[in-house]
Amino acid sequence: MKQILSIQSHVAFGYVGNRAAVFPLQRLGHEVTAINTVQFSNHTGYGEWTGEVFSAAHIEAVIDGLGARGVLDRTDALLTGYLGDPAVGDIILALRERLPEKAVWLCDPVMGDVGRGFFVRPGIPDYFRDRALSRATIITPNQFELEYLTGRTITTLDDARMAARAAHEMGPDTVLLTSLIHEDTKSDEIQMLASSASGAQYLVTTPLLPLDPAPNGAGDCTSALFLAHLLSDASLDQALSKTASSILALFEKTMALKRRELNLIGAQDAFADPAPLSVQRL
Repeated sequence: MKQILSIQSHVAFGYVGNRAAVFPLQRLGHEVTAINTVQFSNHTGYGEWTGEVFSAAHIEAVIDGLGARGVLDRTDALLTGYLGDPAVGDIILALRERLPEKAVWLCDPVMGDVGRGFFVRPGIPDYFRDRALSRATIITPNQFELEYLTGRTITTLDDARMAARAAHEMGPDTVLLTSLIHEDTKSDEIQMLASSASGAQYLVTTPLLPLDPAPNGAGDCTSALFLAHLLSDASLDQALSKTASSILALFEKTMALKRRELNLIGAQDAFADPAPLSVQRL
């Protein structure tokens, strides 16, 4: 069991941010301390929500309180996702310096997507590219985000592999490209690419399910699962296989309910005991 500090958004209804990350981490046997950057009634994909964004001072005060309890000194991993305010990015960088040197930081650089472009406040994309990457241990960008971070266009599998290598040169030891579609990807498939700074790269392919609308929070869950497996001493290819298998099962169970929110509870056994999924070494 590892001690994980997760700083993300929170919703009362549905599964995004910490609501999508904490339970999978716990189901896989890890202890999680969650700091919520917002508390909303529901995720913003509905177009209407209530609640508030917590100030940077509020988040900093919570971190200081955890420090007084000795929580920071015992932290094995930091997990971060969507940032509502660039000021929170500064707090996370300062927090990173307070954690043990051996603690890993999985930074999910949430900022945009293919076809949608950027959906975060100005300054946040620059924060991820220019400041966070050099300190992060693991990053889990989607295709749009990896292109922005590295300044490379991804149209082929080789493009994706080179972009991952370019990201390593910016700091992270591990890159998980969470949603890869290139010119040779079949229309009913989607892929994930895991890359290590040591040179190893792996590809996994799963069906592209007709989820409409696509449920929010899947990326948050993906990052949590990938981190959980790596902290449990899974190899890079094992972590990729287990993560992709669990996310596929999560999507299948969500489709079966015919609802917009992720069926996170229904998929819990697939988190703890994912079905074997073939991974290709590149």
